[in-house]
Amino acid sequence: MISALLVMTGVLGQATAAMSTAQEQPDPIVPAAPAPSVTASSSAPAPTQKAPKPTPTKNSPRVENAVVDTKPKGRTGPAGSIMTTGGKGVALTFDDGPDPDYTPKLLRLLAKQQVKATFCLVGTQARRHPDLVKAIVKGGHSLCNHSWNHDLKLGKKSHAAIRADLERTNAAIRAAVPGAKIRYMRAPGGNFTPAMVRVSTSLGMRSIYWKVDPRDWEHHKGESHDAHRKRVIRIVQRQTRAGAIVLSHDYAQPDTIDAYRVLLPWLHKRFKLVPLT
Repeated sequence: MISALLVMTGVLGQATAAMSTAQEQPDPIVPAAPAPSVTASSSAPAPTQKAPKPTPTKNSPRVENAVVDTKPKGRTGPAGSIMTTGGKGVALTFDDGPDPDYTPKLLRLLAKQQVKATFCLVGTQARRHPDLVKAIVKGGHSLCNHSWNHDLKLGKKSHAAIRADLERTNAAIRAAVPGAKIRYMRAPGGNFTPAMVRVSTSLGMRSIYWKVDPRDWEHHKGESHDAHRKRVIRIVQRQTRAGAIVLSHDYAQPDTIDAYRVLLPWLHKRFKLVPLT
Protein backbone atom coordinates (compact mmCIF):
# COMPACT_ATOMS: atom_id res chain seq x y z
CA MET A 1 0.00 0.00 0.00
CA ILE A 2 2.76 2.35 0.93
CA SER A 3 4.69 1.44 -2.20
CA ALA A 4 1.70 2.22 -4.46
CA LEU A 5 1.24 5.58 -2.78
CA LEU A 6 4.88 6.51 -3.38
CA VAL A 7 4.64 5.63 -7.06
CA MET A 8 1.58 7.86 -7.56
CA THR A 9 3.29 10.71 -5.76
CA GLY A 10 6.27 10.49 -8.13
CA VAL A 11 4.11 10.50 -11.19
CA LEU A 12 2.24 13.60 -10.01
CA GLY A 13 5.52 15.38 -9.29
CA GLN A 14 6.87 14.75 -12.81
CA ALA A 15 3.65 16.10 -14.34
CA THR A 16 3.84 19.24 -12.22
CA ALA A 17 7.48 19.82 -13.23
CA ALA A 18 6.65 19.39 -16.90
CA MET A 19 3.87 21.97 -16.68
CA SER A 20 6.24 24.48 -14.96
CA THR A 21 8.86 23.96 -17.65
CA ALA A 22 6.30 24.59 -20.38
CA GLN A 23 5.17 27.84 -18.76
CA GLU A 24 8.77 29.09 -18.58
CA GLN A 25 9.51 28.65 -22.34
CA PRO A 26 9.86 31.98 -24.28
CA ASP A 27 7.31 33.03 -26.92
CA PRO A 28 8.03 31.91 -30.49
CA ILE A 29 10.34 34.33 -32.43
CA VAL A 30 8.40 36.51 -34.90
CA PRO A 31 10.36 38.19 -37.77
CA ALA A 32 10.76 41.92 -37.09
CA ALA A 33 9.03 44.45 -39.38
CA PRO A 34 11.40 46.27 -41.83
CA ALA A 35 12.90 49.54 -40.56
CA PRO A 36 11.34 52.77 -41.93
CA SER A 37 13.20 54.41 -44.82
CA VAL A 38 15.43 57.43 -44.14
CA THR A 39 13.76 60.79 -44.78
CA ALA A 40 15.22 64.23 -45.54
CA SER A 41 15.05 65.05 -41.82
CA SER A 42 17.16 62.04 -40.79
CA SER A 43 20.58 62.64 -39.40
CA ALA A 44 22.22 60.55 -42.14
CA PRO A 45 20.72 61.61 -45.51
CA ALA A 46 21.09 59.42 -48.53
CA PRO A 47 23.83 60.53 -50.97
CA THR A 48 22.60 62.81 -53.77
CA GLN A 49 23.24 62.23 -57.44
CA LYS A 50 24.35 64.98 -59.82
CA ALA A 51 21.68 65.89 -62.33
CA PRO A 52 22.79 65.41 -65.94
CA LYS A 53 23.63 68.57 -67.84
CA PRO A 54 20.75 69.65 -70.10
CA THR A 55 21.37 69.28 -73.78
CA PRO A 56 21.06 72.70 -75.47
CA THR A 57 18.36 72.95 -78.07
CA LYS A 58 17.60 75.41 -80.78
CA ASN A 59 15.01 77.15 -78.60
CA SER A 60 17.01 77.14 -75.38
CA PRO A 61 17.14 80.64 -73.83
CA ARG A 62 20.46 82.44 -73.86
CA VAL A 63 21.76 84.65 -71.10
CA GLU A 64 23.56 87.74 -72.35
CA ASN A 65 26.93 88.45 -70.80
CA ALA A 66 27.16 91.44 -68.51
CA VAL A 67 30.40 92.52 -70.19
CA VAL A 68 30.98 93.68 -73.73
CA ASP A 69 31.40 90.72 -76.09
CA THR A 70 34.38 90.60 -78.41
CA LYS A 71 32.76 88.26 -80.90
CA PRO A 72 29.72 89.20 -82.97
CA LYS A 73 26.56 87.11 -82.93
CA GLY A 74 25.51 85.79 -86.34
CA ARG A 75 21.77 85.38 -86.00
CA THR A 76 19.26 86.45 -88.62
CA GLY A 77 16.03 88.36 -88.27
CA PRO A 78 12.57 87.86 -89.85
CA ALA A 79 12.55 86.26 -93.31
CA GLY A 80 16.34 86.00 -93.26
CA SER A 81 17.05 89.71 -92.75
CA ILE A 82 20.40 90.47 -91.16
CA MET A 83 20.88 91.61 -87.56
CA THR A 84 24.65 92.04 -87.39
CA THR A 85 27.39 93.64 -89.43
CA GLY A 86 29.22 90.36 -89.95
CA GLY A 87 32.29 91.71 -88.14
CA LYS A 88 33.16 93.40 -84.87
CA GLY A 89 32.03 96.82 -86.05
CA VAL A 90 28.79 98.32 -84.74
CA ALA A 91 26.44 99.98 -87.24
CA LEU A 92 24.21 102.90 -86.22
CA THR A 93 21.08 103.15 -88.35
CA PHE A 94 18.56 106.00 -88.39
CA ASP A 95 15.06 105.60 -89.81
CA ASP A 96 12.17 107.53 -91.34
CA GLY A 97 14.03 110.66 -92.42
CA PRO A 98 15.35 112.84 -93.65
CA ASP A 99 13.88 115.32 -91.18
CA PRO A 100 14.55 119.04 -91.78
CA ASP A 101 14.69 119.76 -88.03
CA TYR A 102 16.69 116.83 -86.66
CA THR A 103 18.70 115.21 -89.46
CA PRO A 104 21.05 118.26 -89.78
CA LYS A 105 21.68 118.17 -86.00
CA LEU A 106 22.46 114.47 -86.15
CA LEU A 107 24.78 114.94 -89.11
CA ARG A 108 26.75 117.56 -87.16
CA LEU A 109 27.07 115.22 -84.17
CA LEU A 110 28.28 112.39 -86.39
CA ALA A 111 30.80 114.66 -88.11
CA LYS A 112 32.14 115.89 -84.77
CA GLN A 113 32.79 112.31 -83.64
CA GLN A 114 33.96 111.28 -87.13
CA VAL A 115 31.37 108.51 -87.21
CA LYS A 116 29.71 107.14 -90.34
CA ALA A 117 26.17 105.79 -90.05
CA THR A 118 23.41 104.36 -92.24
CA PHE A 119 20.24 106.34 -93.02
CA CYS A 120 17.07 104.43 -93.90
CA LEU A 121 15.14 106.97 -95.97
CA VAL A 122 11.42 107.17 -96.63
CA GLY A 123 10.68 108.06 -100.24
CA THR A 124 8.24 110.88 -99.54
CA GLN A 125 10.74 112.52 -97.19
CA ALA A 126 13.59 112.13 -99.69
CA ARG A 127 11.43 113.80 -102.35
CA ARG A 128 10.60 116.71 -100.00
CA HIS A 129 14.18 117.24 -98.80
CA PRO A 130 16.67 116.40 -101.56
CA ASP A 131 19.21 118.75 -100.01
CA LEU A 132 19.34 116.54 -96.91
CA VAL A 133 19.82 113.42 -99.03
CA LYS A 134 22.80 115.18 -100.60
CA ALA A 135 24.14 116.13 -97.16
CA ILE A 136 23.88 112.53 -95.95
CA VAL A 137 25.82 111.22 -98.95
CA LYS A 138 28.36 114.05 -98.74
CA GLY A 139 29.00 113.09 -95.11
CA GLY A 140 30.06 109.61 -96.21
CA HIS A 141 27.03 107.83 -94.78
CA SER A 142 25.32 104.80 -96.30
CA LEU A 143 21.81 104.74 -97.74
CA CYS A 144 18.95 102.35 -97.08
CA ASN A 145 15.53 102.15 -98.74
CA HIS A 146 12.77 102.37 -96.08
CA SER A 147 9.79 102.27 -98.49
CA TRP A 148 7.84 105.08 -100.10
CA ASN A 149 5.52 106.14 -97.26
CA HIS A 150 6.24 103.70 -94.39
CA ASP A 151 3.39 101.34 -95.19
CA LEU A 152 3.46 98.76 -92.39
CA LYS A 153 1.59 96.23 -94.57
CA LEU A 154 3.80 96.59 -97.62
CA GLY A 155 5.33 93.13 -97.21
CA LYS A 156 1.92 91.47 -97.53
CA LYS A 157 1.23 93.00 -100.94
CA SER A 158 1.99 91.44 -104.31
CA HIS A 159 5.53 91.20 -105.63
CA ALA A 160 4.65 93.81 -108.25
CA ALA A 161 3.34 96.26 -105.64
CA ILE A 162 6.40 95.78 -103.43
CA ARG A 163 8.74 96.29 -106.36
CA ALA A 164 6.94 99.44 -107.49
CA ASP A 165 7.14 100.91 -103.97
CA LEU A 166 10.85 100.21 -103.52
CA GLU A 167 11.74 101.38 -107.03
CA ARG A 168 9.82 104.62 -106.49
CA THR A 169 11.77 105.23 -103.28
CA ASN A 170 15.10 104.55 -104.95
CA ALA A 171 14.15 106.93 -107.75
CA ALA A 172 13.41 109.73 -105.24
CA ILE A 173 16.78 109.22 -103.56
CA ARG A 174 18.63 109.18 -106.88
CA ALA A 175 16.77 112.29 -108.06
CA ALA A 176 18.69 114.08 -105.31
CA VAL A 177 21.94 112.14 -105.78
CA PRO A 178 22.21 110.60 -109.25
CA GLY A 179 23.86 107.21 -109.17
CA ALA A 180 23.58 106.94 -105.38
CA LYS A 181 24.39 103.47 -104.07
CA ILE A 182 21.45 102.02 -102.16
CA ARG A 183 22.59 98.63 -100.94
CA TYR A 184 20.06 98.06 -98.15
CA MET A 185 16.34 97.89 -97.47
CA ARG A 186 14.54 97.97 -94.14
CA ALA A 187 10.87 97.03 -93.99
CA PRO A 188 8.62 99.57 -92.25
CA GLY A 189 8.19 98.49 -88.65
CA GLY A 190 10.58 95.61 -89.30
CA ASN A 191 7.67 93.74 -90.91
CA PHE A 192 9.76 91.63 -93.26
CA THR A 193 8.18 88.93 -95.39
CA PRO A 194 9.86 86.44 -97.73
CA ALA A 195 8.32 88.30 -100.67
CA MET A 196 9.77 91.62 -99.55
CA VAL A 197 13.21 90.12 -99.03
CA ARG A 198 13.17 88.42 -102.43
CA VAL A 199 12.12 91.59 -104.25
CA SER A 200 14.77 93.62 -102.42
CA THR A 201 17.43 91.07 -103.35
CA SER A 202 16.39 91.23 -106.99
CA LEU A 203 16.90 95.03 -106.80
CA GLY A 204 20.40 94.59 -105.38
CA MET A 205 19.50 95.43 -101.76
CA ARG A 206 20.14 93.37 -98.63
CA SER A 207 17.41 93.38 -95.98
CA ILE A 208 18.53 94.71 -92.60
CA TYR A 209 16.82 94.17 -89.27
CA TRP A 210 18.54 95.17 -85.98
CA LYS A 211 20.11 93.75 -82.85
CA VAL A 212 19.46 96.72 -80.54
CA ASP A 213 16.17 98.62 -80.42
CA PRO A 214 15.77 101.31 -77.74
CA ARG A 215 12.22 101.96 -79.01
CA ASP A 216 12.98 105.66 -79.13
CA TRP A 217 9.75 106.24 -81.05
CA GLU A 218 7.72 105.03 -78.08
CA HIS A 219 6.77 107.71 -75.56
CA HIS A 220 5.30 106.39 -72.32
CA LYS A 221 2.39 108.24 -70.75
CA GLY A 222 3.71 110.90 -68.41
CA GLU A 223 7.32 110.34 -69.44
CA SER A 224 9.34 113.55 -69.54
CA HIS A 225 11.78 114.37 -72.32
CA ASP A 226 14.67 113.84 -69.93
CA ALA A 227 13.35 110.46 -68.80
CA HIS A 228 12.84 109.41 -72.41
CA ARG A 229 16.37 110.48 -73.33
CA LYS A 230 17.83 108.57 -70.38
CA ARG A 231 15.86 105.46 -71.30
CA VAL A 232 17.27 105.48 -74.83
CA ILE A 233 20.80 105.92 -73.49
CA ARG A 234 20.39 103.15 -70.93
CA ILE A 235 19.06 100.57 -73.40
CA VAL A 236 21.71 101.23 -76.04
CA GLN A 237 24.53 101.09 -73.50
CA ARG A 238 23.25 97.86 -71.94
CA GLN A 239 22.47 95.95 -75.11
CA THR A 240 25.10 96.95 -77.64
CA ARG A 241 27.67 94.24 -78.39
CA ALA A 242 30.33 93.87 -81.04
CA GLY A 243 28.76 93.38 -84.46
CA ALA A 244 25.36 94.80 -83.53
CA ILE A 245 23.10 96.83 -85.78
CA VAL A 246 21.49 99.56 -83.66
CA LEU A 247 18.11 100.99 -84.61
CA SER A 248 17.19 104.63 -83.88
CA HIS A 249 15.14 107.39 -85.53
CA ASP A 250 16.08 110.87 -86.66
CA TYR A 251 12.55 111.70 -87.83
CA ALA A 252 10.54 113.71 -85.23
CA GLN A 253 12.61 112.42 -82.31
CA PRO A 254 14.39 115.31 -80.55
CA ASP A 255 15.12 113.17 -77.48
CA THR A 256 17.00 110.70 -79.67
CA ILE A 257 19.28 113.46 -80.96
CA ASP A 258 19.98 114.55 -77.39
CA ALA A 259 20.62 110.93 -76.38
CA TYR A 260 23.25 110.58 -79.08
CA ARG A 261 25.15 113.56 -77.70
CA VAL A 262 26.00 111.13 -74.88
CA LEU A 263 25.93 107.86 -76.82
CA LEU A 264 28.24 108.77 -79.70
CA PRO A 265 31.35 109.43 -77.59
CA TRP A 266 30.47 106.49 -75.31
CA LEU A 267 30.10 104.07 -78.22
CA HIS A 268 33.07 105.47 -80.10
CA LYS A 269 35.38 104.67 -77.17
CA ARG A 270 34.21 101.05 -76.94
CA PHE A 271 33.45 99.93 -80.49
CA LYS A 272 34.44 100.48 -84.07
CA LEU A 273 31.45 102.34 -85.51
CA VAL A 274 30.91 101.51 -89.18
CA PRO A 275 28.43 102.32 -91.94
CA LEU A 276 26.81 99.37 -93.69
CA THR A 277 28.57 99.04 -97.04
